[in-house]
Amino acid sequence: MENLQLVMQLGLTMAGSIMLCFFIGFSLDSWLGIKGPFIVIFTLLGIIGGGVVVYRQIMEVFKPDNHDEKENGDN
Repeated sequence: MENLQLVMQLGLTMAGSIMLCFFIGFSLDSWLGIKGPFIVIFTLLGIIGGGVVVYRQIMEVFKPDNHDEKENGDN
């Protein structure tokens, strides 16, 4: 169940960042009266940003736990 929670969190994080950036790009294109460039730019930024956040979340899960060593007095 914990793995399912992690996978859902990673998927929603990635989808959320892409969708947020897409709508920012769409709004800028609509406001400026142009078609496309800001949607592409912000969608790519959303993919990159989402990937970075997902990577950090995965590394946090697999990070070695040094907390036990500090409690035992081993440095």
